[in-house]
Amino acid sequence: MDVDLFGWVVIAISAVVVGVSKTGMPGLGILPVPLMALAFSTRESTGLLLGILILADLFAITYHRRNAKWRHVLRLLPAALAGIVAGYFGLRVVNDQQLKPIIGGIVLVMLGLNCWRTRARGEEPPVPAQWWFAVGLGFMAGVTTMMANAAGPVMVIYLLAMRLPKIEFVGTGAWFFFVVNWLKVPFSANLNLMTAASVKLNLMMLPFIAVGALLGILFLRRIPQKVFTVIVQILAAVAAVRLLF
Repeated sequence: MDVDLFGWVVIAISAVVVGVSKTGMPGLGILPVPLMALAFSTRESTGLLLGILILADLFAITYHRRNAKWRHVLRLLPAALAGIVAGYFGLRVVNDQQLKPIIGGIVLVMLGLNCWRTRARGEEPPVPAQWWFAVGLGFMAGVTTMMANAAGPVMVIYLLAMRLPKIEFVGTGAWFFFVVNWLKVPFSANLNLMTAASVKLNLMMLPFIAVGALLGILFLRRIPQKVFTVIVQILAAVAAVRLLF
């Protein structure tokens, strides 16, 4: 791939941010989506970012190998797979520029509902147990991650609703996206979003991903649970607003 200096800077910064998001600050995960689109074409940025995400997933699941709540991962996966298939076909008729404001609006609505739910019922609102809650968010995560690598805020909403401690919050998200991102590979390759050239460039970003992963671990250890929850919600809201424009 022919990458200029600006492109190298953008992809390096994105690799660090993805590393941080995978091990310690999941709300940051959506920020590289618009950042990468500044330096690369839409299709190039989607494939490049998927490769970076997969490499960062390896760092995340290694560190959080015992921190996942698998019942939540397994609860979401069937609907997420259906969403990936839908997103694959959607990419043939809808580009991610058209999808971004839709995702942003949905995330903002869900954040608003989550805040209302907490205020209306106190600090410990009941955990949503309805089947449609997991199916709906799982499907939405599958569609948005396939079409725009933008499922981070959707997963944040689900994990916040489950009221997981911060370590299990990050660990569960890490394992969910590890599985989901690999499920996307054959679909992305078929659409020429991932190529041999993009994978080579991804591997060159490994040192930056590793630095980000280490920073994420250090950050997660030091931040209190309540502050963590507030920051994650704020970052998800900011990213959702960014997707609207």
